[in-house]
Amino acid sequence: MKPISVAGPTEPDLHRNAELEKFLVDSGLYESKEEAIKREEVLGRIDQIVKEWVKRLTRQRGYTDQMAEEANAVIFTFGSYRLGVHGPGADIDTLCVGPSYVNREEDFFIILHDILAEMEEVTELQPVPDAHVPVMKFKFQGISIDLLYASISLLVVPEDLDISDGSVLYEVDEQTVRSLNGCRVADQILKLVPNVEHFRATLRCLKFWAKRRGVYSNVTGFLGGVNWALLVARVCQLYPNAIPSMLVSRFFRVYTQWRWPNPVMLCSIEENELGFPVWDPRKNPRDRFHHMPIITPAYPCMNSSYNVSTSTLRVMTEQFQSGNSICEEIELNKAQWSALFDPYLFFEAYKNYLQVDIVAADSVDLLAWKGWVESRLRQLTLKIERDTNGMLQCHPYPNEYIDASKQCAHCAFFMGLQRKEGVTGQEGQQFDIRGTVDEFRQDINMYMCWKPGMDLHVSHVRRRQLPGFVFPDGYKRSRPSRHMNQQANRSIEDVARSQSGSADRHVKQKHYCEMADLKPVKPEKRACTSPQRLQSVSSSSRSGVASLANSCEGVKLGCSTIGGVVSNCEDVASNSEVRSTSGQLETDKSDLGDARQLGVTVYQESPLNRQTSMDVHDSPIVRNELEPAGHMNGPHEVPNFETGGKLKVCMNDKIEDLGSNFVVNESSRKLINWVGGASRGMEVDQELLKPCSQTAVVEFAESVISSHSGTQNLNYEGNVYDVDADSLLESGCLNVS
Repeated sequence: MKPISVAGPTEPDLHRNAELEKFLVDSGLYESKEEAIKREEVLGRIDQIVKEWVKRLTRQRGYTDQMAEEANAVIFTFGSYRLGVHGPGADIDTLCVGPSYVNREEDFFIILHDILAEMEEVTELQPVPDAHVPVMKFKFQGISIDLLYASISLLVVPEDLDISDGSVLYEVDEQTVRSLNGCRVADQILKLVPNVEHFRATLRCLKFWAKRRGVYSNVTGFLGGVNWALLVARVCQLYPNAIPSMLVSRFFRVYTQWRWPNPVMLCSIEENELGFPVWDPRKNPRDRFHHMPIITPAYPCMNSSYNVSTSTLRVMTEQFQSGNSICEEIELNKAQWSALFDPYLFFEAYKNYLQVDIVAADSVDLLAWKGWVESRLRQLTLKIERDTNGMLQCHPYPNEYIDASKQCAHCAFFMGLQRKEGVTGQEGQQFDIRGTVDEFRQDINMYMCWKPGMDLHVSHVRRRQLPGFVFPDGYKRSRPSRHMNQQANRSIEDVARSQSGSADRHVKQKHYCEMADLKPVKPEKRACTSPQRLQSVSSSSRSGVASLANSCEGVKLGCSTIGGVVSNCEDVASNSEVRSTSGQLETDKSDLGDARQLGVTVYQESPLNRQTSMDVHDSPIVRNELEPAGHMNGPHEVPNFETGGKLKVCMNDKIEDLGSNFVVNESSRKLINWVGGASRGMEVDQELLKPCSQTAVVEFAESVISSHSGTQNLNYEGNVYDVDADSLLESGCLNVS
């Protein structure tokens, strides 16, 4: 596995590294010694509980006294705690490995659950047996625990069990394999990185960055802890002698230019006689639709980032580019590390948002209901892009928000909406997502554990109508609009003209008229929808309907209530409107938009199943404020880390070191060059920023993955893998349909 560069740090690198470490400490990313000791005590207590639980079951099932005495269960950790990058208040991912006669369905989720429920130290106990990886969540003495269970084919589990050994996978089901995979992957990562301490510091930094930039969430379609760990580990392999400050910079440079869906892999894909499916686009058609494959290093090798969609990949690519630009400034001493970790201003990035309000009768019900809805929000994003042919892009934001003024248990999630870059809307063209939201509602209503009070509301809000509880200080930042800035500029021009003494009266009158038109519309008084009125709406009226129409002044969306409203709490949309006749919502067509926030509309005299829509015209293209990827195609300056100066390069420049030597190679169009699973060099051009097609994924798999009858590994063949740029794009981008 030949790295890209074996260069070590220079004096400026060491200085920047010290500044980075100080910043991480000052940001509170490290737990105290007292908390570390408490975590160890809690893990020891849980280990004692599961050992007693297995011994009790052994006696109850008639095994001998000696067997009961030898009966054992072992606790393993994985995730951030096992990797050594957890912070204060982080949960501990744990795995209980038990003998073959102790099962998951009854013994773990019923008997052990009841044991934990009776303990005073245990709170917020929540079993999730139907999850992709079944888990029991709870807090033990205030520390969050995610506990998995795996029953292996042994009557007695040894205390020194090597979970990395392939023998633990004999005669187990796929759910058990997935439960074991977390620990096995964590162990392999630590074995495959050249310097564990540098890996940990870099990963801690990048996780903090991802959370600040809103791209840390596996369930929402971004990346979770293991995904970020694998990405960082790959960069550590490419730069084995680099220190954390260098690795952070190289991280953004590599993944800004990575040509997805080419997979990120730490080692060759292992094939075993056990026959469990591994990631292979040649054999598994579903693998061809993965947009950002990040492959786990332990058998069976899986794509850990299958939740990533075209939307979330687009957002992450933009964030990688932003991070890369800031790191270049830092290396030129033009910026500080704090600039890299500035929070992403999500509520200033878009003009239109979807607001998903989740309510329940109490906090216990909300915990379960929220988990169900949140796990399916990604599907709403996929469905919207599918039904609009990718013309309407969604940006799901992983953070949840709580309206403390509500009398019921409540939380809300938001999605940014914008028209696809470079696509101009035709007059009267609509993004009609009424059926899409209704389909989403039907999926949500399949929840088997639904209880009275559990409800869901989907509404469209413009940026100026966002509720105050989404802002840190409870109010919106003062942000002058583009229209107001234009008016201010006109005022300055008017003053200048008045000094000249010519035509000042006409100009001033025009200015005053324009300013008068900008007075905010006084919100109309709205009748509150009482719980009694909402309860009168039958379940047959549950509809999720929404319509987006583009026009010059804004995109509007009809709002709806999803799910029956049976809780005795105030309506989630505090400004809900009750109408006695059917019709469409009308809004002011000024650039300032409607001062009224859109809420849930309930018709009193119309049929209950009538669809509600909102149509306006002439909406501007809603764009993310981040610079699109296209800006990287032209020449730009990058730092030369050997001379300290700058080099002007294009995206078709060949990068041998990605850190020091840039050599122009106009004719080359090559992918990452793999040798035994490692990148040996990188030749990039503007095609690097474009996703490959399904055909390219299969061709790539056939080129770099081959099965050998004499071995049990799938290895890369050859020293260089060449790709014809035209063939990469002939089938278009990957789309979920």
